[in-house]
Amino acid sequence: YSTDFEVHRNWLAITHNLPLSQWYYEATSEWTLDYPPFFAWFEYALSHVAKYFDPKMLVIENLNYTSPATILFQRFSVIFTDILFIYAVRECCRCVNGKRGAKDILEKPAFILAVLLLWNFGLLIVDHIHFQYNGFLFGLMLLSVARLCQKRYLEGALLFAVLLHFKHIYVYVAPAYGIYLLRSYCFTANNADGSLKWRSFSFLHVTLLGLIVCLVSALSLGPFIVLGQLPQVISRLFPFKRGLCHAYWAPNFWALYNAADKALTIFGLKCNFLDPTTIPKASMTGGLVQEFQHTVLPSVTPLATLICTFISILPSVFCLWFKPQGPRGFLQCLVLCALSSFMFGWHVHEKAILLAILPLSLLSVQRVKDANIYLILTTTGHFSLFPLLFTPPELPIKILLMLLFTVYSFSSLKSLFRRERPLLNWLETIYLIQLVPLGIFCEIIFPLTPWKQHFPFIPLLLTSVYCALGIAYAWLKLYVSVLTERIPVKQKAE
Repeated sequence: YSTDFEVHRNWLAITHNLPLSQWYYEATSEWTLDYPPFFAWFEYALSHVAKYFDPKMLVIENLNYTSPATILFQRFSVIFTDILFIYAVRECCRCVNGKRGAKDILEKPAFILAVLLLWNFGLLIVDHIHFQYNGFLFGLMLLSVARLCQKRYLEGALLFAVLLHFKHIYVYVAPAYGIYLLRSYCFTANNADGSLKWRSFSFLHVTLLGLIVCLVSALSLGPFIVLGQLPQVISRLFPFKRGLCHAYWAPNFWALYNAADKALTIFGLKCNFLDPTTIPKASMTGGLVQEFQHTVLPSVTPLATLICTFISILPSVFCLWFKPQGPRGFLQCLVLCALSSFMFGWHVHEKAILLAILPLSLLSVQRVKDANIYLILTTTGHFSLFPLLFTPPELPIKILLMLLFTVYSFSSLKSLFRRERPLLNWLETIYLIQLVPLGIFCEIIFPLTPWKQHFPFIPLLLTSVYCALGIAYAWLKLYVSVLTERIPVKQKAE
């Protein structure tokens, strides 16, 4: 079973048995509570149902307890909470324009979007095979996006504020929400050229948004502020000592950086430029969650990743402010914020790629350019999740599910845009096809070789580095697309 079964079992036990004042101090298990308070209360509510399945799962000292009733409850709770995700998908589909001339419902953008979201391969394996509660969290995010698209700004702001206090990873996309709400809700009118009409600024609207943020934050963090435990909560939410990368590298810029450092280290040893006695034996490739120092390249600090992330999202935020382009511009900025944070963030989890893939689905059914980027990002990002399911019985399952989703994605979007240019160029096609031999080597051939005993990290390294190239390409291509759209027509002519 995934370690996340024990993570959430432990959180059920902590919130069920201990008073609020001890939730963020309890450390019997290594899987301490490190989600915001709303999620802790969510676990508390679940625990009162869990006791009817198997009370022993709620004993804090029962580490790694996995009775059939416990697994059944955890699986069922994920399925039940996905009701919110299904409703959010329905609301998002209502925001999508229909395809002119589409007589078959299977060719309509709303139907295609519903399938791309509801049967998303990454979300399916992460939640229902690996086990997590991402479905209802993404449901909150998609519902907030739908409300903003429907110009129900206060509802959208409230939903996103609540979401942040369920899982703080969504702070990655907070700049997109903040700028869009300020630009579209707090300024009630524009000039003829699209620039801001400063006299239209509404202090009432700003006050309402501020009240929503303050009230939600007070409800979530207020009890811990009163107890004087806010620093402890923050230290749990942002554990910087876990290191730059997760147990296996997320396919981002730092995976390429680590690989470059490793290659330079090997080259330096071969050429006697480095002293072998001063180099740690599994630096950055030990599969451990801890801090490491790079050997040749400068070591990366949390502040450095914060600066890189901030710089990388600035262009998208500026575009949203000066050339908002309505909900479409907001979605583009949201995806770019998610991808920029994924590319340069500290201790990024590989599963965080879904934060960009799911909202990009809404854009993919609108224009062929976005469909192109979506197919590259989705295929590459989903393939990078393969190491999450590492047991032999899971191999045919993940291959089949990946094939089904990928084939549908390509065929449905190709049908939707059949009168326009091809979805992929020849270089992009070759890159994606190369995922097949990479998967065969990592999943089938490598485990049968003697290398597995001496270099167990090789498949993870190859997967992360190769997928990082594709994700970086999709990120850059989306950025170029957004920036060129914002260039005025006169400037393009010049």
